[in-house]
Amino acid sequence: VQEEKIFAGKVLRLHVCTMEGAEWLEEVPEDTTVEKLKERCLKHCVPGSLEDPKTVTHHKLIHATSEKVLTDTKTVLEENIQDRDVLLLIKKRAPPPLPKMAEVSAEEKRKQEQKAPDKDAILKATANLPSRNVDRTVTHHNMRDFQTELRKILVSLIEVAQKLLALNPDAVELFKKANAMLDEDEEDRVDEIALRQLTEMGFPESRAVKALRLNHMSVTQAMEWLIEHADDPTVDAPLPGQTPSEATAEAGASCAEETAGPSSEAGGEEAKDELTEIFKKIRRKREFRPDPRAVIALMEMGFDEKEVVDALRVNNNQQNAACEWLLGDRKPSPEDLDKGIDTNSPLFQAILENPVVQLGLTNPKTLLAFEDMLENPLNSTQWMNDPETGPVMLQISRIFQTLNRT
Repeated sequence: VQEEKIFAGKVLRLHVCTMEGAEWLEEVPEDTTVEKLKERCLKHCVPGSLEDPKTVTHHKLIHATSEKVLTDTKTVLEENIQDRDVLLLIKKRAPPPLPKMAEVSAEEKRKQEQKAPDKDAILKATANLPSRNVDRTVTHHNMRDFQTELRKILVSLIEVAQKLLALNPDAVELFKKANAMLDEDEEDRVDEIALRQLTEMGFPESRAVKALRLNHMSVTQAMEWLIEHADDPTVDAPLPGQTPSEATAEAGASCAEETAGPSSEAGGEEAKDELTEIFKKIRRKREFRPDPRAVIALMEMGFDEKEVVDALRVNNNQQNAACEWLLGDRKPSPEDLDKGIDTNSPLFQAILENPVVQLGLTNPKTLLAFEDMLENPLNSTQWMNDPETGPVMLQISRIFQTLNRT
């Protein structure tokens, strides 16, 4: 007996069929490779010689039960094929032909035709259209962010409002009431619902008020601040510029001056001086207050305190934006914030000609709103929702957007 027959593997009887309906039995040892099995199967169904290697590679064997494509390099045993299993011999699907150069060019041409026009194409196509009194320089100027432009608008409107209100014979009385209203506004600025949430958590009311003012009325941030500063010995110290005794004294002095009033021929000059002093007091109360947490965080990076305050003022107390400003070209500069808009520009003229704005400029509360938004932009929402100042702000926004679209 030959040695190879003694150690030969188990012979399997496999049922093979094709997509055309042919079927037969193949008897192969279990150590036969799938490629050899495929060659034996092809002799039954493919006419001619198998010398062309493509004939074998263009076919594949599939296990009917598991629907698995058999690997040519593995043996029947490795593919776990059992006796009397059914295999399917099929021809592989031919790959799609590569597109011809003419077809590629046609497809590219179609894509180019569907592509949106660029800026140069638009300008070329609209070059002969009639102009609608659009000043290109002004249009480019108005394309800037509304918040940035709003600062300049407010600076110029404050000057106009001050002049208009100074002409009013009751200006001192009006600003006396406005100043008192401002004091009340400072005292009542804390959100009662937010304050109640913190006091119900067990925090002292005075400490909760301070935390809310430092964190723009955010309950979550205020709670974090209270927890962080629970052991801080200065946690109950009043905020700068908010000492109750000083505020009371200043308000009392203001009332005393206003009660005296003009009583001689120089009364007009005295009233004018008094009005100027009230303006100064209002400006002092509305001075920019940097976010203390942002100041500390930015100073820990190595920046000077004055630089940090300038950065926060320019970037509306936004810490990340302030950091980018400090690391960048530092534009706009703090000095730029005090510059008004060109009073001869179409935008400013359109704002002044609006009846709602004209009426609003004679209201001291509008001036207070402008001052507040100028120094504390985060309070803009409060004034937008105010029944007296909201319509004025809405008209300014609409005029800006209208000119920006032209």
